[in-house]
Formats: sequence, C-alpha cells, structure tokens
Amino acid sequence: MKFAGCKNHKESIGLLFWQSYSAIQVAVALAEAFACGVNDLPLSMVLSWYEQKAVCILLTLLHLGIQNIRLGPTLPAFLSPNVLQYLAEHYHIAPITTPESDLEVLLK
Repeated sequence: MKFAGCKNHKESIGLLFWQSYSAIQVAVALAEAFACGVNDLPLSMVLSWYEQKAVCILLTLLHLGIQNIRLGPTLPAFLSPNVLQYLAEHYHIAPITTPESDLEVLLK
C-alpha cells in the first residue's frame, strides 16, 4: 500500500505508524481533558490487517491497555481461538463483520 505524497513503501509505513500514534495521542488528550481513562471514552479502533506492521500497532495498543479494537478483514494467523478468546475477554477485541453490524456496535 502506498499513500499519495509518499515516495516509497517505507514512507507509507511511517505514515501509518504516525496515524496510529496520532490517534492514541488524541485519545490520551481527550481522556485528560474529560478526567477519565482512554477506555472510558466513546471511541473504538478498527485495525485493518493488510500488512505485518499491523502486528506492531496491535501489540502497542495492547501494551497501552487500549480496548474495543476491531480486526479485519481477516484475522491474523497467529490469533488462535484461545488467544482471540483471551483478547476478547480482556481487551474487548473482535473481528469485523459486516459494515452495518460494525457501525451499529461502534456508534453505540
């Protein structure tokens, strides 16, 4: 995947990491402004699973304790049913389904 304005794949990867980092920073600032935790905000994150860099983003989000993440369009191979169950129970991670169903859940 290459983004407009990026000269090569490496720059595109950097942009994706920057967007994820920026989203986290915005969520942290909102949580501070509203005197609550990041997971108390009405926010959800959808992580598209197209390339290996998504592993780093997911692990970073988990390390930071971010919850309510949707993964897709397919689940990564390393997410066995037991691992997915653990992540669902502790981090409220779920696979994406249909656009209509996902939007209904995400906009609650």
